[in-house]
Amino acid sequence: MSDAAAGGTEIWFYHLERSSLSEVLPELLDKTLQRGWRGLVRAADDGLLREMSDRLWTARPDSFLAHGRDGEGEEARQPILLTTNAENRNGAQALFILDQAELGATEDFARCFILFDGRDDAALTAARERWRVLKQAGANLAYWKQSPEGRWEKAG
Repeated sequence: MSDAAAGGTEIWFYHLERSSLSEVLPELLDKTLQRGWRGLVRAADDGLLREMSDRLWTARPDSFLAHGRDGEGEEARQPILLTTNAENRNGAQALFILDQAELGATEDFARCFILFDGRDDAALTAARERWRVLKQAGANLAYWKQSPEGRWEKAG
């Protein structure tokens, strides 16, 4: 498992059942930017990052979410940086974990989001194990799920 810091950093699990990652991630990143924070999106699969990058450019018909990919240069200037790397190269306050990527150290972040597909048995099992390990380590955890109406509700 990871060497995630216990205590201070909020680690929020987002159980995706009614919405897809490509619907939820842009919303959460938009709220992150509205808060004045930067976002770091970490995935194990570079193909998923390419897909999410395309989605961030087209998520809304009237605008886009400015972002960059790790390795393209100017990482430190990006409001949102997509990466497979463990480093926080854009000084983000919010970390988004996709596709069971390694959480790593969390002390540089105010909040970490672990997004997982609740319709995928392997992802659900991995999220439950990650929760158990982080809880034992004393992490500051919260669990969010969607109501039947599609609103996010804090469940734990």
